[in-house]
Amino acid sequence: MKSNKIYFASDVHLGASGIKDHREHEIRFVKWLDSIKQDASEIYLMGDIFDFWFEYKKVVPRGFTRFLGKLSEITDSGIPVHFFTGNHDIWIFDYLSKECGVKVHREPLVKQINGTTFYLAHGDGLGNYDRYYNFLKSVFTSPIAQWLFARLHPNFGIGLADFWSGKSREKNNKIYGSTYLGDDKEWSVLYARDVLKKHAIDYFIFGHRHVARKVSVAPESQVIFLGDWIKLFSYAVFENDCVELKYFNSEE
Repeated sequence: MKSNKIYFASDVHLGASGIKDHREHEIRFVKWLDSIKQDASEIYLMGDIFDFWFEYKKVVPRGFTRFLGKLSEITDSGIPVHFFTGNHDIWIFDYLSKECGVKVHREPLVKQINGTTFYLAHGDGLGNYDRYYNFLKSVFTSPIAQWLFARLHPNFGIGLADFWSGKSREKNNKIYGSTYLGDDKEWSVLYARDVLKKHAIDYFIFGHRHVARKVSVAPESQVIFLGDWIKLFSYAVFENDCVELKYFNSEE
């Protein structure tokens, strides 16, 4: 009999240019998925699972077959998998839902799970704290921009996007790094406090920042930063009304 464990992970960045061994990187994440499928009641993948993704009408990016196959196996077994788009895989359309059976979310989601209220989002562009990025996001999510990009040959389009993705990641690492900036400077924490003024939330689950950390934003409310699968190999699990951060050791 399966338990009621619910798992959360983000920022795997499959295909990222800075990863030395892409096959080993993908296999490690697939091993984690394989290890949790025995007791998971739901799985939430909270964005930037791919470093870049774009679906042409009849073409999808090369690679990731182990991951996509494992997703299909898990959803075929009856375990719901939720996939939140991040700032790197914002151009996911219907391929994952149709071929792999996952539920794709493009906006933050407030959801009650076993009586506990969650606010779920990748963590990018929340509120008005980064207006420049919010503007860029509005451009990238416009049907016109997507139509224009689809006119590019995949070899050129995906190559260009991979280059841009790498430069974007380098810029963010230079500005923010993977170090927690403090309760008064982290935009996700400030945003969570704004939300709490109107809504009661037990847990905010965010990715994006590549920081694994629990932050109290009210006496009965916490922000959970999920970390990443580039250096930390971290994830969160909800069980017995509590969310805990854990780290995956593929050798165990």
